[in-house]
Amino acid sequence: MRIGIFGTRGVPNHHGGFEQFAEMFAPYLVRAGHEVYVYCSHSHPYQEKQFEGAHLIHCYDPENRWGTVGQFIYDLNCLLDARGRDFDIFLQLGYTSSSVWHPLLPKKPVVITNMDGLEWKRAKYNALVRRFLASAEKWAVKSSDFLIADNPAIKEYLKEYYQAESHYIAYGAKAFESPDASDLEGYGLKPKTYDLIVARMEPENNIETILDGVVASKTQKLCVVVGKHQATPFGRYLTEKFKEVSCIRFVGGVYNQGVLDNLRHHASVYFHGHSVGGTNPSLLEAMGSGVLIAAHNNDFNRHILGEEALYFKTAEDVAALLDQARATQTDQNKIALNHQKIKTLYHWDLINQQYLDFFQKAYDAKL
Repeated sequence: MRIGIFGTRGVPNHHGGFEQFAEMFAPYLVRAGHEVYVYCSHSHPYQEKQFEGAHLIHCYDPENRWGTVGQFIYDLNCLLDARGRDFDIFLQLGYTSSSVWHPLLPKKPVVITNMDGLEWKRAKYNALVRRFLASAEKWAVKSSDFLIADNPAIKEYLKEYYQAESHYIAYGAKAFESPDASDLEGYGLKPKTYDLIVARMEPENNIETILDGVVASKTQKLCVVVGKHQATPFGRYLTEKFKEVSCIRFVGGVYNQGVLDNLRHHASVYFHGHSVGGTNPSLLEAMGSGVLIAAHNNDFNRHILGEEALYFKTAEDVAALLDQARATQTDQNKIALNHQKIKTLYHWDLINQQYLDFFQKAYDAKL
């Protein structure tokens, strides 16, 4: 099959979850004998024409100059190019800035859209933007031949609100098997002396709730916050609010996967506060890293973690779990079971094959 992958800033990954997925999936498709094209921003650091056998199509992307408006122009340029590519499958990753152009989707290929999370619920958007995102979600549902949900809660939502069937395929990750505490030295950390948050600095990730709980706890154990805290107004607000709190340390973004894995592995508790969206990539990475997870109590997280996590909703919940003695056998069992889930349920080879199997069924169904 001739397959186009659209909706990322490009590969290899220099940005986020969908880019990581495309980096893992495109070479897998090539190895399976398919002709693969991945759309990339013209400003992507990697400017080669191929990546591990996948063709890269660089389209003009003015986001760096025009901000959010540039994302819409980039998506338009990608779609105009795709109309002449004769794809069999066109995989659309997300819909936030692309579904406004849905009348321009190429007509020949099977259009499959990964619906991502509930973007219109994100607190960082004002009411007008949320209304637009709700419309964009509807356009994406109506203009796609098939939908993919990366979390059972998203599948249930699509069925309830749109009477739309979707196919559940989770995100993927790798099990971390080679801890190295020396990666902590650059941050002045020692194993099990700190708790950890890794997240974008956005309100719906409940970072403020977690940090309020850290302040309220009796232990006052160091909490390390990984994320670009100067990149968003909310991130700057958080650093200002907690700047005098000695047990909270903002260290900025960390993009070396090995270092991230070691920071997670050697933490006492890893806080996952994400509350909007499907299966978050950082949650699966935490599960694979071998750390005890405390997650925001919502359907998305519970579908993935089950009973293998601690849960919180309020700052008081966070303080209470921090004040309990950790490193119990029950906690160790949770860690081990999550690590095993990555090997058996969420390993990249398994996820990639599930996508490929679904592509073949979707293609056959449209013939």
